[in-house]
Amino acid sequence: MIDTHTHLYLDNFDSDRKLVVTSAIEKGVKYMLLPNIDSSSIHPMLSLCDDFPESCFPMMGLHPTSVKDDYNKELEIVNKWLGKKKFIAVGEIGIDLYWDKSYVSQQEEAFRFQIQLGIDHDLPLVIHSRDSMDKILEILKDYSGNDIRGVFHCFTGTADQAAKIIRMGFYLGIGGVLTFKNSGLSEVLDSIDLQHILLETDAPFLAPVPFRGKRNESAYILLVAQKLAEVKKCSIEDVAKITTYNAATLFKWF
Repeated sequence: MIDTHTHLYLDNFDSDRKLVVTSAIEKGVKYMLLPNIDSSSIHPMLSLCDDFPESCFPMMGLHPTSVKDDYNKELEIVNKWLGKKKFIAVGEIGIDLYWDKSYVSQQEEAFRFQIQLGIDHDLPLVIHSRDSMDKILEILKDYSGNDIRGVFHCFTGTADQAAKIIRMGFYLGIGGVLTFKNSGLSEVLDSIDLQHILLETDAPFLAPVPFRGKRNESAYILLVAQKLAEVKKCSIEDVAKITTYNAATLFKWF
């Protein structure tokens, strides 16, 4: 099984990081994909990948909530790293209209810059779309014909938004929110084929029930898979097999 989105390099795991990774591997989560946040997270992210070179794989990008006055400098750092090291995706990128709307235009500029980096390096995009999904879908239309691909991380949208994402050739990243009682995500996913879904945790955030509100970790992706199997009325083995195939197809790393 693959956790396609986990921030195990953050200081939330400083006391037991290697134990957390080892525990996930022992429970069948063999691969963990690490999205970058900004220049301050690059070293800890790459250090974790060096510690677990067969299990942890890095992405490179500037998170939308890290887009501030120095965003051009941050983007140049992203650009340079993509030119000198192998990464599996451009991410985590996008637009966030939940936390801070004062840098919306800069967020869009940074997003477009990094979409082009994905095109130039033939890498998938890992997209953050909190309160901004429709805006992002409109932006992506400008790049149709460029063979862009990727995943909408932490998808919590409507059935109509899901259909638009799938038509664009993107995947839906599904995590702990699926297990939340009133998320409505089960109803949305009921009619969506597993071939369009990736599993993720977003650790240390958004832990699934019964760990909601506590620190999330990659091993908990099994709980997401179990809930998805219930929604799709199939076995957890089928969920693991199909979503793993989807991830391998998107990230082209097997």
